[in-house]
Amino acid sequence: MFDFSTWIDLPLLWAVIIAIGVFMYVFLDGFDLGCGVLFPFAPSDSCRNKMMNSIAPFWDGNETWLVLGGGGLLAAFPLAYSILMPALYLPIIFMLLGLVFRGVAFEFRFKTQGRDRKLWDFSFHAGSLVATFMQGVILGAIIQGVEVEGRSFAGGAFDWVSGFSMMTGIALIFGYSLLGAVWLILKTDGQTQVWAKQVARYSLGFVMFFMVIVSVVMPFMDSRIMDLWFSLPNFYMLLPIPLLAISATLLLFYDLYFTKNERRPFFLAMLLFLLGFIGVCISLFPWLVPYQVTLWQAAAAPQSLSLMLVGVAVFLPLILGYTAYSYYIFRGKTDEESHY
Repeated sequence: MFDFSTWIDLPLLWAVIIAIGVFMYVFLDGFDLGCGVLFPFAPSDSCRNKMMNSIAPFWDGNETWLVLGGGGLLAAFPLAYSILMPALYLPIIFMLLGLVFRGVAFEFRFKTQGRDRKLWDFSFHAGSLVATFMQGVILGAIIQGVEVEGRSFAGGAFDWVSGFSMMTGIALIFGYSLLGAVWLILKTDGQTQVWAKQVARYSLGFVMFFMVIVSVVMPFMDSRIMDLWFSLPNFYMLLPIPLLAISATLLLFYDLYFTKNERRPFFLAMLLFLLGFIGVCISLFPWLVPYQVTLWQAAAAPQSLSLMLVGVAVFLPLILGYTAYSYYIFRGKTDEESHY
């Protein structure tokens, strides 16, 4: 039996792998969910057709990363999975129903016209909105922490409902809207691109507002987070993260208002999400079930983690390669003619 635990900190490595999977999902599926959130507000049917065609080659492949994140949590950290799932059953179910509803609407929209197409347009928007909001709610509920007794969830079915989790749900709607808008700046032209730039400006203001709120509130969730960020020398070591976030925001504002750069806003928005994600991960480390169970306490047996690592070492590069290749093949601007 494989056992790499004598050379590698396997729980930490698996936490990094799952974090990568979650971020890849948030970033890649974030922009197409963002397009769904923005869909009914597009100025014309031609713009909506361009929006659909810009994400058609990618949307289902992007959700591969959700499987990696959820499946990896179950396999590598079964204790954390057994605690978090009962705590978040309802928002997870609503999220999955939204994703399913959105996927069905996506397929049917290409096969209908007239009034039926408007119905599926609304369905696509509603599914995207529900899935996005619930992902934000799940994030907020995890940051708040769940009630644990022994090795089991001990709270109620609606403990995830709170002012903070509702706020993070709304925040993610604006975050995904920003990703969707900068994606459309990159992939479209004409009226659609002009409208997308206006939406990106509007969304960025709200994104920064909510990022500031989360940054201020999180240290008060647990005294250890406060100590981590504001004790010395940690304060100086972690200071580059907020400074980079501020710099990326200012440069993104500059590009959206004063330049015609089409590529940089997309990568700056990605950087902004990455810095926010890193900040949350650092704040919650080493807790996998905040603030109850660490990643080492929740980890599966070293032999299991070692065996799964062999599979990940083979398939993760393949997934990354396929993803990169698909984006390379479908590079360039999108028109409104359906090629799906």
